[in-house]
Amino acid sequence: MDPFFILDATKSFEEACASLLQAVPDHGFGVLAVHDLGQTLRSKDLAFPEECRIFEVCNPQQAAAVLATTMALNMALPCRISVYTEAGRTRIGMLRPGVMLAGLSSDPSLQEVARAVEAATTAIIEAAAA
Repeated sequence: MDPFFILDATKSFEEACASLLQAVPDHGFGVLAVHDLGQTLRSKDLAFPEECRIFEVCNPQQAAAVLATTMALNMALPCRISVYTEAGRTRIGMLRPGVMLAGLSSDPSLQEVARAVEAATTAIIEAAAA
């Protein structure tokens, strides 16, 4: 399975970012932080023509379930959803939680959590991209 889930948005970069911020709470998640990677790179005098914002999102119940199985999995949290431009397109994507957690643990309870998180984050991306 492709470890990435990426959709092309029908919106501008700024519109897609705003739509993502609206979609996150509708699916039981919250936004913990937003990193403007494009701006950070440009502020370091690097030529970076694209836009890229990384949204750290979390569902506290799902995060607690992951941490209850293996505390070291805190390094895989929170989920990250990126809105970025590439060759004139606005894209929204993430690493699939199911693929990522399957590579880190074989615990069956984590697979269930990963499926639920992936369904929700996929729905967030689909709503934001439309």
